[in-house]
This record gives sequence, C-alpha cells and structure tokens, in this order.
Amino acid sequence: MAKVYKFGGASVKDAEGVRNLEHIVREAGNDLMVVVSAMGKTTNALERVVEFLDAGKEEQALSQWVDIIDFHVAIMKQLGLQPGTDIRLQGEIPYDPNRSYDENYDQIVSLGEIMSTQIIAVYLLKQGLSVEWWNMPKLLRTDDTWREARVNDEVSRHTIRAGWDRPQRPNIVVAQGFIGGTEDGRRTTLGREGSDYTAALLGNYLDAESVTIWKDVPGILNADPRIEPNTVLIPSLRYQDAVELSHSGAQIIHPKTIRPLENKHIPLLVKPFGDPKAEGSRIADDGVGPIGVPVYIWRKNQILITMRAKDFAFVLEESLSEIFDVIHRHRLKVSLIQSSAVTISVCVDNTRFVPDAIKELQAHFNVTYNENLSLLTIRGTTPEILERAKDGKTIMLSQTTRRTARLVVVENN
Repeated sequence: MAKVYKFGGASVKDAEGVRNLEHIVREAGNDLMVVVSAMGKTTNALERVVEFLDAGKEEQALSQWVDIIDFHVAIMKQLGLQPGTDIRLQGEIPYDPNRSYDENYDQIVSLGEIMSTQIIAVYLLKQGLSVEWWNMPKLLRTDDTWREARVNDEVSRHTIRAGWDRPQRPNIVVAQGFIGGTEDGRRTTLGREGSDYTAALLGNYLDAESVTIWKDVPGILNADPRIEPNTVLIPSLRYQDAVELSHSGAQIIHPKTIRPLENKHIPLLVKPFGDPKAEGSRIADDGVGPIGVPVYIWRKNQILITMRAKDFAFVLEESLSEIFDVIHRHRLKVSLIQSSAVTISVCVDNTRFVPDAIKELQAHFNVTYNENLSLLTIRGTTPEILERAKDGKTIMLSQTTRRTARLVVVENN
C-alpha cells in the first residue's frame, strides 16, 4: 500500500539534508511517493527575480537568477553530481513581458520545485534506489488561476493513477509539491506552502495508508518555538482540531491539506526530519481531543481594515455582500472579522493585492487601516492566560469566545 512522504525546503536546504532524505526514504520500503519543495529559500529568491523583472530591473534579476543557479550547482557538486551531465538546469529565465505578473510568477517560481526534485531523483538513483522523476505540471491538472490554481480532481486522479498503477513502476517516485499545469501546458502554483496540499491530494488519489510531512520541529507544537520558549508537543489531534489550527494561521499544516485526507480517513503524520524514529504527531479520525494545553498561533504581517458607511447606514445588514465581493475579487485572505451596527473590521494578510482592494472600498465607505500588525490566536485560553498574553502589547482589536481569544497586536511591541 502506498505511502506519501513530503519534505519541505528546510529539509533539503543543503547536501546534508538531501543525504538525510535518502536515509529516510531507504528505510520506507516500496511504493513510496516522495513530494519535495524547493530547496531552502529558493522560492523567496525566485519571487525576487519576478519582482525585479516586473520593475524593469533586468540586471538585478539576472544577478539573482545566477545566484539561484550557483546555489543548486554547489549542492549538486557536494552530492557528487555533474552539472550539465547528470542534470541540465534551466538556462534562461522564462519571462514574457506580454504575460501578467501572476502568470510570469507561476512560470518562474515553479522552477524551484523542478530543480530540487531533479537533483534529488538523480542522487537517489546513483545511491542504488529504484526511482523515477515525475513532472507534475503534466500530471496534476489545474485551471489557470495563477498563484492559486484550482485542481481538476477527476483528470488529475486519472493521470496519477495511470502512472502509479502501470506494471514495473519503480519503487520510489519523486514529484514536485506546490505546482501543477494547465491543459495547454503552462505551469501553475497552488498557493504558498501548497506542497502539503499536493501530498494530501496524492495520498487521496493513491488511497495511501498514510501521509507523512517531515519538518524541522518535533511535530505539532502548541506554539512557535521561535517565539515561545516553552513549547509542548501535541502527539495526537483530530482532523477538526487540525483544520481549526491551520485556519488560525498555524504554519505546521497548510489549510487545504486536511480535507483530501479526512475524506478517505488517511492519517497525517508530522515527524522531525532530524530524528526520524521519533513519534511526532498524528492527525486522524481517532485523534485524542480536545487538546489539553493552550495553543498559541501567531499570524504575522497583517493589516486591519475598518469600514464605516458614509451615510450611516447599517453596514452589516446592507453592505456585507458588497464588502466581501471586493475581498473575494482581490484575493484577500481574511483572518478575523468583527462588526458593529455601523462598522465592520477585517484583519487580512498584507499582500500586494490590498492597496487596490482598499481603493475600491474607499469609493463606497469611509476606510481606515493599520499595518504592521500580528494576529495572536489562543485556543484553550483562560482569563489568566489572556492577561499574560496582553501584557506589554498594544492591542488594536480583541475577540474572545468560550475557549478562544484572538488579539490583533502591533508588531515589535
């Protein structure tokens, strides 16, 4: 029965990481689907290439591109691979000034996963493993919603199963996370951190016994160890708990990951890349709940937008659909909503789409907004925990239910 392993960028950021991946994969046995992200911070670097080109800064774009290629070539050499012989990396930047920013983004940024999986597949082959490389843009069919492509499950399931079920397939398949392709052959991306989603889809299509996400943390923790010094491992969760955590901004799981697994009752394991024999965390139907410790989730780089009707109409009753139509069309990610009789406030991820959305909202509402904010969600809160969380912070908005508190706070306070 198939297993799916997903390795993130931090797991394969250098040659040592790739060697560690090989040890983990070797222990897994046959029928293994390996989903890999771009190496290290390659996605961020490729995003800068797109930004430079869009701004007409070709020299800076080329310099950044050369750095990216050199980074991958260095890892190849450390693994004993020959650039140009074992692997031929992308030569030119696939930029077209006649395409939209978002379409260029997908054609360029998707190359991070292409390069990482080519290197890993060839390395595994040279280590004597039975491996083949899959080109996901030809197998995972999507529409052309650039940067957040929607997957065509029917077509994708057919192509993936056809490749997987054929006779004499190698024991291990190495495939890209995060990317797919349109019917006419253009690459697409599934949204940031979409490699987890790819792994979940493949687990669903292959009726896998489990999907394992390998991370640089012990498993699912009750807080980000970079922010909270005393974290606790959560060994077992229900699907429902995992969905709530992910939608609150927990970085350990992509929000779209759970549904394909829950639909087929496939356990999701989160395990530490540096200690493969550790138990990690398990998300499944039979997960133990509720979570017995308070969970702290920080969502950074937020903007709080407050709208008030110009004619003192009741915003919630008369304008809610109009507001959320603007939010939907401008692809804003809403983290929190709070309303009164005459105002509505939304906390959203501060992306490049926000200015245009605010401009459109200002045509109909009095709009104020605050940037440089973070959203802190505390699940399992108590009055004492909430008071400690507020201490020393500038609170722009707070929202409290029976067991959950949400605070919009000024960053760096």
